[in-house]
Amino acid sequence: MHLLQPKHTKLSPIEVEKLLSELNISLIQLPKIKINDFALPEGCEISDVIKIERIIEGKKINYYRVVAV
Repeated sequence: MHLLQPKHTKLSPIEVEKLLSELNISLIQLPKIKINDFALPEGCEISDVIKIERIIEGKKINYYRVVAV
């Protein structure tokens, strides 16, 4: 992982269920991230959900992506 790269974390199935219910969306409504993206943690598979932590103006903001082909 590069120093300037935001932290990417694979969510557990329980965390995914909680996220989807909080946002009131389905898995296919999340933005996509390619399976061959170098930022993905090892062991990621298609349909896994990734949390991306970015720091913008001193605040930590979480983004979520689903791994796709």
